Amino acid sequence: MLNRKLLTLSLTSLFGAALLQSPMLQAEELPPAIKKIEAKGAKIVGSFDAPSGLKGYAAQYQNRGMALYLTADGNVLVGNLYDADGKDLSLAPLQKLVYAPMAKEVWANMEKSNWIQDGKKDAPRTVYLFSDPNCPYCNMFWEQARPWVDSGKVQLRHIMVGIIREDSPGKSAALLSAKDPQQALLAHEKAGKASTLKALSKIPADVQAKLDANAQLMNDLELSATPAIFYLDDQGNLQQQQGAPSPDKLVQILGPK
Repeated sequence: MLNRKLLTLSLTSLFGAALLQSPMLQAEELPPAIKKIEAKGAKIVGSFDAPSGLKGYAAQYQNRGMALYLTADGNVLVGNLYDADGKDLSLAPLQKLVYAPMAKEVWANMEKSNWIQDGKKDAPRTVYLFSDPNCPYCNMFWEQARPWVDSGKVQLRHIMVGIIREDSPGKSAALLSAKDPQQALLAHEKAGKASTLKALSKIPADVQAKLDANAQLMNDLELSATPAIFYLDDQGNLQQQQGAPSPDKLVQILGPK
């Protein structure tokens, strides 16, 4: 389902480094109508065959996939194209040319971010979440995930940010700079509201750089709350969950117990 939010077939939010144009497009002169759409901020990332004499172009616009259809007389139609049976003919080309490359880019950027491991290194499933030490719903998800993490089936990677309270950055910095960040995070989450984690009064420059990078990644993904959970489904599509998931959703994220 394409809902234009970084998920399933529908991934959105990709940050600046986004997609390179295909060699075909780099060599091909775009039609004037397509160039005008490009001038409005759309990034043309590929072209595809379309029915009824139309030529399709896949674009990324405001962190969303957009289908463009060039008519025989040089005009352009913007939006998804459906056949007589209601099938979305734009879905497959947008998935291939926009959303699949976006998914790889997003996952790679999360892998390179500053996260704290929670679970075994060789766990078959990896789940990323943007986490604030003062976030009760992050703690709720941490508790929900224990059966999967403790059994070695899932590794959580906590991308630490500080957005909820004034001392959130200092607490995230304390976890990231701990002698054993994994154990420090475990103690903090296990204690819940009784946590004695103290915020750093002065954050070292190298730790601040890590927090800034995580905050920038969160901003690039257009996220504004924690936990923001990212995982790959059984088909390898990137999915997002905002907030602590329901029991049914939990199984989709973490897999069978």
